[in-house]
Amino acid sequence: MAETTTLKLPLLAASQAQKHVTVNEALARIDAALQLSVLSRSLATPPALAEEGDCYLVPAGGVNAWDNEDGNLAFFLNGGWEFLTPLVGWRLYVADEAVRVSFDGIEWQDNVLSSSPFGASMRAETVEFDFDIGAGANALTGFVIPNGSVVLAITGLVVAPITGTLNDWSLGVDVSDTRYGSGLGIGAGSWLRGITGQPQAYFSNTQLKLTANGGDFAGGTVRLAVHLLRFDLPRA
Repeated sequence: MAETTTLKLPLLAASQAQKHVTVNEALARIDAALQLSVLSRSLATPPALAEEGDCYLVPAGGVNAWDNEDGNLAFFLNGGWEFLTPLVGWRLYVADEAVRVSFDGIEWQDNVLSSSPFGASMRAETVEFDFDIGAGANALTGFVIPNGSVVLAITGLVVAPITGTLNDWSLGVDVSDTRYGSGLGIGAGSWLRGITGQPQAYFSNTQLKLTANGGDFAGGTVRLAVHLLRFDLPRA
């Protein structure tokens, strides 16, 4: 059957019977490919209970019905899997990672703001996590800010009240306890928006530091989001 060049939509043939079947198949493919979103790009085995219209980006090592379809888009249409090869410039949203990716002809790049023909790119990322505060005068979150990134801001929300003998708290890093805020509230719903006077570069993996002011922490949970830029090297 003849197909269109890009989306491989089936074309009607002259004097064809059952034309509605071909038209409906084309509409189903358009429905899947328009405003493109995939459920996952990490699943190598087709799900046993796929629903009509589900779409996945097949990773390396696809098996069973996805064998030899590495890097292609897999659509579950009309009770079976159909595939589409991405073209340079295609963008899609990966639902289970909450990330937007762009195809440069060789690989998918995450959250790209700009890119070069050889894959150098500037990427915007938001790293969000819930941090349970332990007892003590301060608390370290563990590795959060990646090496070679530039942080634009850190935002946060107290999702479970911060308890202890403290009056308020500060957010920063080891070399600056208050870089991203001080005098922060401890009640549920209290928020922070820490913006430095200029973007802050980090040259090693860095953790955030919470400091109790006027006493100690006993507990509580803060949802923190680090808003940053990262820079990828060009390929050889």
